[in-house]
Amino acid sequence: METWLDLSVPLVTGMPVYPGDPRVDVSRALRVATDGVNVLSLHMGSQSGTHVDAPYHVNSAWPTLDQLPLDRFTGPAVVADVRGLPARAPITPDLLAPALAQLRLMPGAILLLATGWSAYWGTDDYLAHPWLTPQAAEAVVNAGVRTIGIDALSVDPTGDADLPAHRALCGPGGVIAENLTGLDRLLGRRSIEVFLFPLHLPGADGAPVRAVARVG
Repeated sequence: METWLDLSVPLVTGMPVYPGDPRVDVSRALRVATDGVNVLSLHMGSQSGTHVDAPYHVNSAWPTLDQLPLDRFTGPAVVADVRGLPARAPITPDLLAPALAQLRLMPGAILLLATGWSAYWGTDDYLAHPWLTPQAAEAVVNAGVRTIGIDALSVDPTGDADLPAHRALCGPGGVIAENLTGLDRLLGRRSIEVFLFPLHLPGADGAPVRAVARVG
């Protein structure tokens, strides 16, 4: 029997955002009682909530969101269980080795990093998430992976302006999904298909997504 799982955080006013990003504000623009319809007004940054990064996010010469093939946002997935790491711990190539061995046999598959850090969503501890070392990012690329997702604020340490993991992953035209939630629910599943389709924003660096997994 198939099961559908929502891997997205809700978009609400005042929700957590990356330090310095636009604040999210969701308000009522029109009401049935006075205007005949209900319509929301949305104000947010392109990196709000559960979202994907296009290569353009870190290099203006690299592809924008709408220049990427649609199959970059969906596919079978392998989950790397890297839970239990302490705050601000690096995710090294050794920790990813079992997942990468599977991914080398699955062209077009997506790598999901289950750190367990989504449990801290909405708290200050969420900023102290584990992060992907540049060497681990290179190992991911060398395994043929072009789409990676993490249940944390970033694949790099929050506050690192150089973003080395972003650059390593996006350089070959890769996509990064961040702020996923509940990836532990995918562990032990025999079959996982993930959908990360973003809003159609021409020229964008990224966009919010409704991240969903279909599991068997």
